[in-house]
Amino acid sequence: MKKTALVCLLVITSLAFIPQTHAANNSNSTKKEVVLTEAQTLRLNQINTRLVQIQNMDKSALSSQERKTLRKEVRAMKAEARESSGGIYLSIGAVILIIVLLIVLL
Repeated sequence: MKKTALVCLLVITSLAFIPQTHAANNSNSTKKEVVLTEAQTLRLNQINTRLVQIQNMDKSALSSQERKTLRKEVRAMKAEARESSGGIYLSIGAVILIIVLLIVLL
């Protein structure tokens, strides 16, 4: 029983890596071009300029609370930029977990 479970886990793990190697070889053919509106492009430019300003800031003179606020601002802007560019991102761990749950439930 243990040997069968080990073999099943090994097969699932190996299957999880096959699509990524295939996607890496065909990355140009699978990319879709995202068309942004003028408002989205303007907002992305604003986010980009603000991120450059924060990056060029002298953070050594800031208090810990100000640095914490800057980190939150950067995270929020990056999340907003990621949302507007479109796409779904799944980690390998999430994919493996989904596959295991499907196998167990079915």
